[in-house]
Amino acid sequence: MNVSDESADRDVSLPAPSRRARGAVLLCLTVLGTAGALFAVRKPLMMSAPRCLAGRWHGCLDTFNGVVLVTLAALPLAFLVAWALAHRRRAAGVAGAWRMSLAEVGMVHGTVPFLWLTMMPGAGAGTVPGRVSLVPLRDLVTMGPLGIAGNLLVLASLGFFAPMRFVAVASVPRVLALGAGCSVLVETAQYVLRLDRVSSVDDVLVNAAGAVLAALASRRWWRGAPADAPSERPRPAPTPTG
Repeated sequence: MNVSDESADRDVSLPAPSRRARGAVLLCLTVLGTAGALFAVRKPLMMSAPRCLAGRWHGCLDTFNGVVLVTLAALPLAFLVAWALAHRRRAAGVAGAWRMSLAEVGMVHGTVPFLWLTMMPGAGAGTVPGRVSLVPLRDLVTMGPLGIAGNLLVLASLGFFAPMRFVAVASVPRVLALGAGCSVLVETAQYVLRLDRVSSVDDVLVNAAGAVLAALASRRWWRGAPADAPSERPRPAPTPTG
C-alpha cells in the first residue's frame, strides 16, 4: 500500500459530523430568529389580536397584521399535521417520511398566507380597471427594501420545500420556472379580478428569484439530490501484491 492509499483510508475513517447536532443547531437558530422577529413586531400583531380572537373578518383576515398573526398562531397545528403524516408514513415503511411530510405542510403553510396577502383587494377594487407594468426593473425603485423583501418571500416556502418533496422539481431551472409560472398566475388573477393592484413583470422576477434563493438554501435536502447519497466513499479494493 502506498502513501496515497493510507491517506485515503485515514480520510474515510474520520468521523463525519453528526447530522443530529447540525439539525439541533439549525433548529435553535431558527427558533431564536423567529423569537427575535416576533419581539420586534409584537405591537403591530397585538393590534389585530382582539378582532382575530373574536372571529371578525374585518380587521383580522383583511389586514397584513391579522394574516401574519393567524399564520403564526397556526404553527402548532401545522406541526401536528406534519407529525401525523410522518407517523403514518413511517408506519407504512416509507423512506424520508419526515422530510416529505414537513415539505408538504411547509409548502402550504408558508405559501397560502402570502398569496392571500397578494390577492387582497385595494380601495378601488371592482371599479378601477386593471393595470399592467411590463417594463422590467422599472417598478423595483418604487417597491423599496420592504416591498422587495416581501416579494422575495411570497414563493420562498414553495421554492424551499418543493424540491424536497418532488424529484421532478429538484433543479434550479425547474424551481425558477415553477416560481415564475405561479407568479404569472397571481399577477393575471389580480388583473382579471380587478383588485386595484398593478400586475407587474418585476413582481414576477422578484417572486421567482425568491423561490430560487430559498431552493438553494434547502439544496442538501432535495429529494433525489446527491446529498441523499451516503457521505462516506467506498473503500478501494485491496490491490493484490505478488
